[in-house]
Amino acid sequence: MSYSDMSSKKSAPLPASSAGLLRFFEDETKGYKLKPEVVIAIPSALIAMSWILKIFFSP
Repeated sequence: MSYSDMSSKKSAPLPASSAGLLRFFEDETKGYKLKPEVVIAIPSALIAMSWILKIFFSP
C-alpha cells in the first residue's frame, strides 16, 4: 500500500464542531432554575424522612 492510498482513506469528514452545543445552552428557557445541590437534597431529604417515619411508626 502506497502513501497516497493511505492518505485517501484518512480523508473522512470531520465531526461537527461544538458551536451548535454552545449555542443551544445559551438559549434561556422559562421555568425554575435550581442548583444541582437542591435537586439532590430534596429527594435525599424525602428518603431520609420516609426511613425515620418507618423506624418510629412501624408496628
